[in-house]
Amino acid sequence: MKKLTLTALILAGAFVCSNTVNAQVKVNVNVDVQPIWGPVGYDYVEYYYLPDLEMYYYVPGKQYVYRSGNRWIRSKTLPERYRNFDFYKAHKVVINENKPYLHHNDNVSKYATYRDKHDQQPIRDSHDERYFSNKNHPEHGKGKDTGRRPH
Repeated sequence: MKKLTLTALILAGAFVCSNTVNAQVKVNVNVDVQPIWGPVGYDYVEYYYLPDLEMYYYVPGKQYVYRSGNRWIRSKTLPERYRNFDFYKAHKVVINENKPYLHHNDNVSKYATYRDKHDQQPIRDSHDERYFSNKNHPEHGKGKDTGRRPH
């Protein structure tokens, strides 16, 4: 009976440990879809807030989110007024929450000190191999095995 109880405890412990390991493996990562003008250092990004423009970029949908009058517009392309803006130099604030533009006034005041800052390295200029999975990175396909088959 003691052996059966001990065996049951060991199996229960192994089951709990395996579930804990599985839970730790399921981590959101979207490095491969972040724009190469995004800042290095983030495995997952939902939105970038750009204080210089007071607009957002939604990474999973690859959409700019900006104000037009009293409405928030989502677009795959930039409006004409932002066409000459240098996204590589501008400071980007990572915001991992749903629809941060609904709290826009709070974000404007919270991140006002980042306006006109040029202090972030863009993904494009990084030599960290984790960014090579991004198809727009200049070193895409180099480094570790990317899982691609030779032609």
